Amino acid sequence: MYFALEEIFAIGIGPSSSHTVGPMKAAKLYIDNIIKKNLLDSVDRLKVDLYGSLALTGIGHGTLRAIVYGLMGFTAEEIDIEQPYYDSVERDKKLHLAQKRVVNFDVATDMVLNKETFLKEHSNGMMFSAFDVNGKEILKEVYFSIGGGTIINQDEFGKHAEHIIYNVPHQFDTCSDLQNICSKYNLSFSEVVLQNEVCLKEERQVFAYLKNIYNVMNDAIERGMRKHGVLPGGLEVKRRAPEIYDKLKEKFLDNQQDGLEVIDWINLWGFAAAEENAAGGRVVTAPTMGSAGIFPAVVRYFERFASHTSPLSVEDGIVKFLTTAAAICSLYRTNASISGAEVGCQGEVGVACSMAAAGLTAAMGGTNAQIEQAAEIAMEHNLGLTCDPVDGLVQIPCIERNAMGAVKAINSARLALRGNGKHVVSLDSVIKTMYHTGKDMSNRYKETSLGGLAVNIVTC
Repeated sequence: MYFALEEIFAIGIGPSSSHTVGPMKAAKLYIDNIIKKNLLDSVDRLKVDLYGSLALTGIGHGTLRAIVYGLMGFTAEEIDIEQPYYDSVERDKKLHLAQKRVVNFDVATDMVLNKETFLKEHSNGMMFSAFDVNGKEILKEVYFSIGGGTIINQDEFGKHAEHIIYNVPHQFDTCSDLQNICSKYNLSFSEVVLQNEVCLKEERQVFAYLKNIYNVMNDAIERGMRKHGVLPGGLEVKRRAPEIYDKLKEKFLDNQQDGLEVIDWINLWGFAAAEENAAGGRVVTAPTMGSAGIFPAVVRYFERFASHTSPLSVEDGIVKFLTTAAAICSLYRTNASISGAEVGCQGEVGVACSMAAAGLTAAMGGTNAQIEQAAEIAMEHNLGLTCDPVDGLVQIPCIERNAMGAVKAINSARLALRGNGKHVVSLDSVIKTMYHTGKDMSNRYKETSLGGLAVNIVTC
């Protein structure tokens, strides 16, 4: 099943695509529906119920804040992230619905965390209810945030495909399908994606979107390298990227480089973007917010350290990087999941690592077989990775995990490029294995903060 570029790489506010981006979209869609139904003037009170993983880690993951943004009518692209919108609502107990109507809203009582209730459709459930002045319910909607910022209405869940079936020339469900299409038409993975995309929008729009995504990723790295201070949430995690950056600049000026210093730069870029995400900054899902530092770090590695040995120009290499990774992500979203609440962190960091490995291999001139092998290697060594954020914050172990994932992606690409693409384990089989592993995994290790590091680290 083909997923469009805008579904793979979406701009959002951190720290979590499933817990922040999705709920923000759902809240805005809900308030938009109220307006479409001409019910806005009747709204006297709102209630928001969060279920399962959203309830268990929603505070640390910024879910409450994101929902307030959405109810206020904001999108991730337009909101001024420096403005204290949520703090004002929490303090004044007033909510400006879609910037059109003010209602009483107490975050402490009108947003209910149902921590022991998991809705049957998905662990990331949320219910929005609006009431008139007499307490009569005027509109109730239930949404699920299924990963990568994608949301589904309860009425749509399971009745038909949970994803738009695009009218594109190349539909594929498996990597085997994708390889067959490429062989039949003499195409690369990247060319398959580009041919699909130009059927959905004008070619100039496709390349403009790719450029914008690249710029937002770079901006996140640049902000993260220069912002000092402590990350929000109570763990008192200090931003490390600026200190690493200062030390690397000093070593460069003193000509003290060592043979492995490139790893320090990769770590820096992974930290910088991941810390921006943890601070609620504007980043790109690739494929999620929790893994938002991996992809930008590997793209920048290509640009700064590897592009001189690529047969492509830097600009063409980045396009091939992004579009190839998008094809790989479509495979995971079709046959497994990118939701930490559904399959653990193997669905977030693991998929990001696999995407980045494939993208880098393509940008370096690798064959389709080598691209598949790189993606497979990367996921094979992320199988079973749990999602156990301490205090429900996307900080420990998430930030370091982004840096480690970036390095692992590069190593996977290098291993594949040193071979001829022949491998025993196919990407399809490792995706299937990842999904089954996630299903077998206890819910304690799936973004609930009920197991693993989340319960074995003393935070007070």
